[in-house]
Amino acid sequence: MDTTTTPVPELRPTLERLRTAWQARKPDRAQRSADLLRLREALKRRLDEMAQTIAADFGHRSPHESRIADGMTVLNEIDHLRRHLRGWMKPRRVGVGWRFWPARAEIRPEPVGVVGVIAPWNYPVNLALIPLATAIAAGNHVYLKPSEHTPRTSAFLRELLAEVFPADRVVVAEGGAEVASAFAALPFDHLVFTGSTAVGRKVMAAAAPNLTPLTLELGGKSPAIVCDDYPLQQAAARLATGKWFNCGQTCIAPDYVLVGAARRDALVQALREQVRARYGEDFGNTGDYSRIVNDGQYARLQGYVDDARARGLEVIALGEADPAQRLFPPTLVLEPGDDAKVMQEEIFGPVFPIRSMGSLDEAIAYVNAHDRPLALYPFSHDRASVEKILRGTLAGGVSVNDTLFHFAINNLPFGGIGPSGMGAYHGRIGFDAMSKQLPVLWQARRTGGDLLKPPYKKAQWLIDLIVR
Repeated sequence: MDTTTTPVPELRPTLERLRTAWQARKPDRAQRSADLLRLREALKRRLDEMAQTIAADFGHRSPHESRIADGMTVLNEIDHLRRHLRGWMKPRRVGVGWRFWPARAEIRPEPVGVVGVIAPWNYPVNLALIPLATAIAAGNHVYLKPSEHTPRTSAFLRELLAEVFPADRVVVAEGGAEVASAFAALPFDHLVFTGSTAVGRKVMAAAAPNLTPLTLELGGKSPAIVCDDYPLQQAAARLATGKWFNCGQTCIAPDYVLVGAARRDALVQALREQVRARYGEDFGNTGDYSRIVNDGQYARLQGYVDDARARGLEVIALGEADPAQRLFPPTLVLEPGDDAKVMQEEIFGPVFPIRSMGSLDEAIAYVNAHDRPLALYPFSHDRASVEKILRGTLAGGVSVNDTLFHFAINNLPFGGIGPSGMGAYHGRIGFDAMSKQLPVLWQARRTGGDLLKPPYKKAQWLIDLIVR
């Protein structure tokens, strides 16, 4: 296993080298497009290696899930960026209003310099390369800090990016918490962080002395609301995909589900059937169920379950656990109160709390009594019910009658609100976020503004005209 660590004293000189190179030759459209194409081709060639590397870091991870979540998403985003790059780079004409005629104005998207990216471990390629590719499309250089919890994948990214980019355009820093802390404190021109809310606060504090602009993609407890009209079998199937893809280690996984009291037990049975249909009876030998990334995360999840049992809550394990290989089965926790640990923190694993609700108003009130989530999942075929949820709550993003998939839509911004994050990226939103939207006014040779000077009495007629 590659355990390379970047010395902290090297971080700032490396940033300055990237910035100096960027200042000397800011990437034009041809270079940006060529860089993105080379990145796409290099990743596509190494998808199998990527999946094997991620699996080695996790102990086991479904290669299909890696190809979908860390392969397809990146390739799709690069295709979208290249397809729209010419149009996004063009200055946009804006009106000046009759008071400033005949001047004209435009907004130019200009690259900002060096973008820092701090990526997490749960989707270690996706959440590193999508912000990196977006920053490259916007004309920036990039300094990437992958997660120390997936060291093999970090080494894979270092090798991949060294193959694609010169060393003064993209650099990878590796290491643990000390390196990450120093990295966040560098004077970047923009910094993208994906991770927990707790660490996000630390990143924001580290960036504050430099007034570094931030995109924070955090987490939280993303609720699913299953309304009374929605078919439970279909709800269970889509909830199962969202909750147990990557063994629940997804920032936008449904964290808990609210369902009508009369239908709760039927939903439990439907989820049980989904697990059996997806993973079979011999749960431990299935290749399609991923493992928990490390012992610390496994112990944290086990602590939630132990706490629930100690409180007398009904806990339903839908498979056999195997701590030796960090196999943590899909597990339901019924009717937990807010005092249960499983309802106090983002779960980030396959434990699924289910709470009964007396009415849709009650469900909305429950969601609003807690931090605004990164994602929200209403399930209903009644448009009025869905609109009531959308108007009555606020989340970072929404998939109606499904889970997760809004993340994959290039034209939808991805980002949280409040404790679940700030800013957004993907597609045009990300391109603009990593650019300076430079306002430019082109003044005419002759303009009424030339008359607006003392003695103002001579221009009284013009002042009376424009101040009305």
